[in-house]
Amino acid sequence: MGYLTTHILDTTKGIAAENVAIRLFQHTNTGQRQLIHTTISNHDGRCDSPLLEGSAFIAGVYELEFDIDAYFANQGIELEEPNFLNTVVIRFGIHDESTHYHIPLLVSPYSYSTYRGS
Repeated sequence: MGYLTTHILDTTKGIAAENVAIRLFQHTNTGQRQLIHTTISNHDGRCDSPLLEGSAFIAGVYELEFDIDAYFANQGIELEEPNFLNTVVIRFGIHDESTHYHIPLLVSPYSYSTYRGS
């Protein structure tokens, strides 16, 4: 069975982003989003367990939300109000239910990037 993981890297400081609130949503056939998992990133910027695995790991469209504005506020970085980045949302699809999907987030107060990791 496949599974889904993520991690967050703070490119401003070159460190893992700890204590970031993360929410995983699944898009339904009716176009609605359903919250299916919430967690907080650990000291390594990762989650303590996969976000999605086992029988819940099915093909479809998903979204990850990362509360980046709260993270940078907790780092003591003074930003303009409102912050340029608030909640970073990454929408992605899962096609192969037998493989590992890894969604890294590289983030600073003014930019972010992602890719399908391994």
